[in-house]
Amino acid sequence: MKVIISILVFILGIFTATSQISSIAEEFALPASLSESSGIIYFNDKLITHNDSGGNNELYEVDLVTGLVKRTVTITNATNTDWEDLAQDETHIYIGDIGNNFSGNRTDLKIYKISKSDYLNADNVTAETILFNYSDQTDFTALSPNTTEWDAEALVSFDADNLILFTKNWVDGTTKGYLIPKSPGAYGLSPLQTTLNAGGLISGATYNILSGKLFLVGYTAPVLPSPLQPFVWKCENFSGNDILSGINTLANLSTTFGFEQTEAITYRDESSYYVTSEAFSVSIISDYAKLISFSSSDMALSTATTQKENDIVLYPNPVSDVLQMNTERLNSVEIYDTKLTQLYRGFSNNIDMSSFSNGIYIVRVNLNNNTYIIKKVVKK
Repeated sequence: MKVIISILVFILGIFTATSQISSIAEEFALPASLSESSGIIYFNDKLITHNDSGGNNELYEVDLVTGLVKRTVTITNATNTDWEDLAQDETHIYIGDIGNNFSGNRTDLKIYKISKSDYLNADNVTAETILFNYSDQTDFTALSPNTTEWDAEALVSFDADNLILFTKNWVDGTTKGYLIPKSPGAYGLSPLQTTLNAGGLISGATYNILSGKLFLVGYTAPVLPSPLQPFVWKCENFSGNDILSGINTLANLSTTFGFEQTEAITYRDESSYYVTSEAFSVSIISDYAKLISFSSSDMALSTATTQKENDIVLYPNPVSDVLQMNTERLNSVEIYDTKLTQLYRGFSNNIDMSSFSNGIYIVRVNLNNNTYIIKKVVKK
């Protein structure tokens, strides 16, 4: 045990920032039917999850009070080759059939896109399909299991038009992000500019639109002497869609949970999160599947304390056509409606809002010194 702890301290000690994650706790054991829960979202006051490779082509609604499966929805035109994560936006659920750890040579990677309206109204739904490959993978030679850098288990909805996938790199733990259009089609994906030295295997992700922060969950490789040490990364103040380019902070979950195969993460509000941990057995170590919760110190964008930048003006306000900003320090700008749904993300001082409906909008101006301001704008 001392060897395991000392190695873990070394791995985690290379990161000096603190994560501000607290109240880490087990909520309940997952039902035996969900022992391989691999992706989760919080939607309609329920936890929605699925099992991973070889499981049924089904989504399961879990009651957060009883821990029981209350509903099952079948994706009739889908196959669970290796489902690994869920993401959602205002209108759709996305299932990532993106696992590739067995030999690293899959050529049928895909994401299933399901209408939330269909999901809420029927127990059998059909999905649209987004096909993709990695443009930087040139060798498809079959490898030994768990030796590839082309595995992936983490998927988020980033903005109105794009998802982002994060790799689970079994070679050196360096995670890449890939931007993926939400429209059905076939795409060759190029990696985003900045990578993350994750110190382990990234197995799930959630992008919290309320706080504007990315959370990645993972664990150290399931091999002795230090297997399955769970952790969470918080990523914030990034540049544009280069989502790993900002401040990345590591939290160690192993002080509360010694060994866990943490597989998925979702947010409930701006500071509350759920994590699923899969049942596992490594050498003499084993454990059951469970739901874990934790809190962060984050606030919603609409109420966050921001740096005072009284010299930055958004005009005209009210706006009918083009909204302008008088700053040369702009990194990026985001626009949200009053439900905090992101409607726009861009990098220009001039934003065409002519197509926006009349009403009140929240504008977050991200500056190049890693600070931001929040302004309200009226569209007329």
